[in-house]
Amino acid sequence: MSQPRQQQSPPGTTAAMTPQPDHGERSYRGSGRLTDKAAVITGGDSGIGRAVAIAYAREGADVLVSYLDEHDDAQETKRWVEEAGRTCVLVPGDVADPAHCRSIIGTAVEEFGRVDVLVNNAAFQMTRDSVEDIPDEEWDRTLAINLSAFFHLTKAALPHMGPGSSIIGTTSVNSDSPPPQLLPYNVTKAGIANMAGSLSQLLGPQGIRVNSVAPGPIWTPLIPSTMPPDQVESFGSQVPLGRPGQPAELAAVYVMLASDEASYVSGARIAVTGGQPIL
Repeated sequence: MSQPRQQQSPPGTTAAMTPQPDHGERSYRGSGRLTDKAAVITGGDSGIGRAVAIAYAREGADVLVSYLDEHDDAQETKRWVEEAGRTCVLVPGDVADPAHCRSIIGTAVEEFGRVDVLVNNAAFQMTRDSVEDIPDEEWDRTLAINLSAFFHLTKAALPHMGPGSSIIGTTSVNSDSPPPQLLPYNVTKAGIANMAGSLSQLLGPQGIRVNSVAPGPIWTPLIPSTMPPDQVESFGSQVPLGRPGQPAELAAVYVMLASDEASYVSGARIAVTGGQPIL
């Protein structure tokens, strides 16, 4: 299975993708597993973040969606959350800025009074064929968005999280099997996995659980906006299932980790990779 060759400018939009990703709009069925929880999802406008927002809303949670500037995508996510009967707060801005990370949490507390679930999902990558091709600013920005934001968001959220709260980081199969053309991205995803493991031990005494999800090749706007067209065409073909995953295929894992059903799950790293093992 392959996608047509296509290219977008970063950060990319859902509407321009062929085929359109499946975020569970028509398939996800909730059962009250997150009733009245308050969740913050970064990068929630599209891709995995949108699928998680839709699933959380259908499970009974109110959602704050943090995103950069993809306003049309964000409004579409908001529409699906509100159709599920839940509140959706949109907060545009750059999570590379620590002050904006604190503002995201501040807005969530103003709107919801607390943070029950924090999903660190926003990410940036670019494909480069050599170390010399990586601009210094791109290295710094990738680490700021993918890794440092996780720290700043967590630090800001902790005073507003109680026992039973859940923090979820989006890592990647790349942290174990790093493709050489994605060096900065790979480093950040390994860091997220490591940070989640450290946080699970630091925050366990407070009753706050921390886990991470390791996606494999998932069909999101990040792919056609950061990879050359030939790599887009073959994207996902290398895994045992022979295709890229859809955002909807990750949603249930994020729901489980956020729910009280996972009350003894902390320090875990769950692979959703189409059959490619993680260490």
